[in-house]
Amino acid sequence: MPQPTPIPVPRLTIALAFVLLAVLSGCSTNPATGRSQFNVLSHGEEIALGAEAAPQFITENGGEIPSDTIKTYVAGIGQKLAAVSERPDLPWEFFVLNSKQINAFALPGGKVFMSRGLLEKMDNEAQLAGVLGHEVGHVTAKHINDRMAQAIGWGIAGAAVGVAGQMTNEDWLKVLGVGVGVGGGVYQLSFGRGQELESDELGVRYMTRVGYHPNGQVQVMRILAEASGNPNASDFFSTHPNPARRVRDLEEHIAKNYPNADAPGRFAYYPERFKKNVLDELNKLPPPPDANKK
Repeated sequence: MPQPTPIPVPRLTIALAFVLLAVLSGCSTNPATGRSQFNVLSHGEEIALGAEAAPQFITENGGEIPSDTIKTYVAGIGQKLAAVSERPDLPWEFFVLNSKQINAFALPGGKVFMSRGLLEKMDNEAQLAGVLGHEVGHVTAKHINDRMAQAIGWGIAGAAVGVAGQMTNEDWLKVLGVGVGVGGGVYQLSFGRGQELESDELGVRYMTRVGYHPNGQVQVMRILAEASGNPNASDFFSTHPNPARRVRDLEEHIAKNYPNADAPGRFAYYPERFKKNVLDELNKLPPPPDANKK
């Protein structure tokens, strides 16, 4: 009997099959979000990338605020939040930048930044915990990793998995927009609404674990919504979409998951501690440098 003619398999199909296997083998379930995630960066690569970018971030955004009291206070709250996150083993560092810009952001590996301009808008510790918790959430959710996966070509161009392994930290920083001098706003990476909401909810998770009222997060979103017409907030709104809409999402999340948040003694705002360690100290400082002056 004649043998059946074999059906040729295109080389591209075989190549894509290998790419798919590589992608699937690089996936794991993120303990913070419960989502399956393709890991572009290893644990060590995350740390190395954040450590390499952090000094330039600080330099190009006014340096650190010249107050040991504020730096110690903010870092202490950040470390408390990181300790109850799903990634307490990262070398977390928290920085207050001496910039009038209203902004906050995080790098892989646990490097978290917020600006003096945003700090000046707050009036209690729960608000500060909300901002820091949100940025911790970006790190634990590995949102920058997701952005990198998109940058190297998620889908068919996932063949770039091989290319990704050859990219240096400097290459990745260029992908993220880090290292491009923009006078007070070096950070160019933006996240989608879903990622921002995910970080909002993670931030609430972490802040409530250490006793802060979850409404502090809502208050921050309202502060930012009110600042939308402020030119110093332009960097924030280029990277963090629609705070007014996020207020509604957060309120729904808190009502559903923390129905007894206002029970006496359960959560707190700590305005007195914030005033002593931040607002009173800010009043002692000279104004931040003007990023537009050469």
